[in-house]
Amino acid sequence: MSKFLFEKETYNIRGCLINVHKELGCGFLEIVYQDAFELELKEAGIPYKREQRIQILYKGKPLNSEYIADFICYDKIIVELKAVSELTDVHFAQVLNYLTATNLDLGLLVNFGEKSLHVERIFNYRKNQINQNNP
Repeated sequence: MSKFLFEKETYNIRGCLINVHKELGCGFLEIVYQDAFELELKEAGIPYKREQRIQILYKGKPLNSEYIADFICYDKIIVELKAVSELTDVHFAQVLNYLTATNLDLGLLVNFGEKSLHVERIFNYRKNQINQNNP
């Protein structure tokens, strides 16, 4: 039994992220990492969607506002790339909002802006709360 949600898939994604970091290090703009990560995903044969638009619903009705997730891999894992000096609560909230809007379970928040690659697993705890309140 796997001890992490989507363990095999996240392992494969992390491999791509590590390859990008080994090649580029830190200091580039986010778009550079996005382009390089996309090439790694293609090479690894990982299914993905880039800059996926996410419709926001309010009381079941679509709003004019949308989110745009950097990547959705395997149709079930959001991968949000950053190139900042450090991750903040705003970055974590962004991924959690993407998870809530898509009803997906797992997001990876990745920062290439630090000396070492920083990857955080973010679980959609809101989905669990909703499911527990509506059995």
